[in-house]
Amino acid sequence: MSSERSHSADPQATDDPIAYFLDDITFHGKSERTRAFYERVLRDFETSLEGGSISDAAHRDCLAYVHGLRRDLGESTVATYASYLHRFFDYMAQVGVFDSNPMALVMEEMDESINTDPTRREIDIQSMRSFVADIGHPLDRAVVVTLLKTGIRAGELCNLDLQDLHLDRSGPRPAVPVRAAIDGRPNSLYVDSEPTRGAVVNGEERSASNKRKRDTTIPVDGELATVLRHWLAIRPDTQSDADPLFVSTVDSWGERLTPDMVHHIVETHARERGWYESGGGAEVNVTPHYFRHFFTTHLRDRTGDRGIVKYLRGDVAQDVIDTYTHEWGSRVRDVYSTHIYSVT
Repeated sequence: MSSERSHSADPQATDDPIAYFLDDITFHGKSERTRAFYERVLRDFETSLEGGSISDAAHRDCLAYVHGLRRDLGESTVATYASYLHRFFDYMAQVGVFDSNPMALVMEEMDESINTDPTRREIDIQSMRSFVADIGHPLDRAVVVTLLKTGIRAGELCNLDLQDLHLDRSGPRPAVPVRAAIDGRPNSLYVDSEPTRGAVVNGEERSASNKRKRDTTIPVDGELATVLRHWLAIRPDTQSDADPLFVSTVDSWGERLTPDMVHHIVETHARERGWYESGGGAEVNVTPHYFRHFFTTHLRDRTGDRGIVKYLRGDVAQDVIDTYTHEWGSRVRDVYSTHIYSVT
């Protein structure tokens, strides 16, 4: 593949096309975790060329690489890796660095497809309790239990501020007033729909986006409240004006957790349990998103009320949100408190 049309103003486009692409997707707002996934696949493909330049890769190079993936990976993972290559070559062709996309025909002929609704590992509540019992660090325990008992996403957890948590017994925490939306609702957690990556919210630039359609108030039961009080008792001071609820206790001491940190926490404990393996897909690995699946499945089965589960997940339209917001104390909290499972 000729690269004669490469941008002469940016030598990186020809010297290291992968780095050039990775910088661009970062500028477009992709997360560090997404960037890392792309880099791993693209560098692996580059290695498969045995010294050849990725800018000269041809259709048969791509075909051979995908064929090699089939020996070790499941269909959905093969399709995912192929989509990363396709996106890379397509983008580089569109911006004029490469002349064409050698993955285009490979993608057309592939039988594999990305499974958007995989059959996930089945974990019963007793096994999950045992998993949580083995987590000793107050931060790790608070992160996992919060994900399990609220169904929020990793990015939404990272964006929580102290003002978003209202406990009837606050315990040792900075004197930060709770936000007005939950001032009259003790033992609740407010998940804002506003934060987006790069936006300044509550005085701090955010590194993750909240993907829910509407603001949501989630009940906090006694179990989660206890875990959060234990965390707040040792939570490091932070320099952020936003007073994030969850902050790092390692290298980035006192700084707001990022989705990558949350994934690392969950992956570390899941590996120890045998619930995570390198190269495994959603069918095998327990990740932060698995806890959202666990929350949805078990709470829906226990309540039989899909509407409330959708409300708690932040997935429903405004008219439904208005209904559940109006009946929050008499319906949402009562149903949640009656049916939420125990994990400690």
